[in-house]
Amino acid sequence: MKKIITSESVNIGHPDKTCDFIADSFLDAALEQDPNAQMAVECAIKDDTLFIYGESTTSAKIDYDKIAREALKYIGYECEFKIIKKISQQSVEINRAVVDKAELGANDQGIVYGYATNEGAEYMPLSIIIAHKLMKKYDQWRRTRKDFFADAKSQVSVEYDGNVPVSVHTVLVSASHAVGLTNEDIWALVRENVVLPILGEYKLDISRMRLIINPSGAFTIWGSFSDSGCVGRKIVVDTYGGVGRVGGGCFSSKNATKVDRSGAYYARYVAKNIVAHKMADQCEVGVSYAIGLTEPLKVNIETFGTEKININRIYDWVSENFDFSPSNMIKELDLLEPIYKETACYGHFGRDGFPWEKIKK
Repeated sequence: MKKIITSESVNIGHPDKTCDFIADSFLDAALEQDPNAQMAVECAIKDDTLFIYGESTTSAKIDYDKIAREALKYIGYECEFKIIKKISQQSVEINRAVVDKAELGANDQGIVYGYATNEGAEYMPLSIIIAHKLMKKYDQWRRTRKDFFADAKSQVSVEYDGNVPVSVHTVLVSASHAVGLTNEDIWALVRENVVLPILGEYKLDISRMRLIINPSGAFTIWGSFSDSGCVGRKIVVDTYGGVGRVGGGCFSSKNATKVDRSGAYYARYVAKNIVAHKMADQCEVGVSYAIGLTEPLKVNIETFGTEKININRIYDWVSENFDFSPSNMIKELDLLEPIYKETACYGHFGRDGFPWEKIKK
């Protein structure tokens, strides 16, 4: 049976991703000084104004203005931003329920999901992997020029025969650019320098592929001057591209006691290991937490009929080898390190170097 799966990615100059990147830069700055920092400092952006707000309980000295301005410059903004801040400490009631006890409790209630599939080396849906790679390639390429800017999106549709990807159905790229470039120039430049190099990495049929670049026409007003943005509005881009389910919370800005982030990372870790150890071709791990409690309320494993062994044996294997308590997740995945700025763009999953992507022996 044929099916088409579509996923999107957005580049660092998209206002939502800009805010994710800045928020995770705050988090890393805190963790560099205080590994036990409790952080949820977010931001929103519009035109030349950046709003920084949230909760922070830490001994770290954080220069929010400097970090934000350096991030904006790195992205490609040349204007001076007005910065408005409203930051307080974490609620003492929440802090007491989480850290003021013998064992660390979850920093919030929530449901989280982790997903993996064996259709590629990354154990991820191919559509989201290609979409992210297109954006990363675009960002590398646009930094070598002065006529393309940081705000960009990609969208990739992959056609399957059963569960096997066979062809690229459609690739869509929207890229911000300088005044004076024609649509024909943009189409040719992005095709040759971004799209074809990435698609060349895969043995997929592209002979009938539809390539769409900048369908709206001119895209010369970019970033916060054409749109507004805030932290956490791209949770499907950040996860599995619409294939696996996602929980209710975003990742960026949050330290590891917040199970929205650490629980989702650990659920991906478990799902990937189930698939990597050939117990199933696809796997989704769902976990729920209550604030202050040290153990999850439930762990559910879904293999979509692709399991190679009895599902009860998979549950037993997970129980014997994995521990979803916040304290263990933080320890096993080393989540007190300042590693989060690198997660903010091009997806939190399917990339080497992150501890939740390792395969456990």
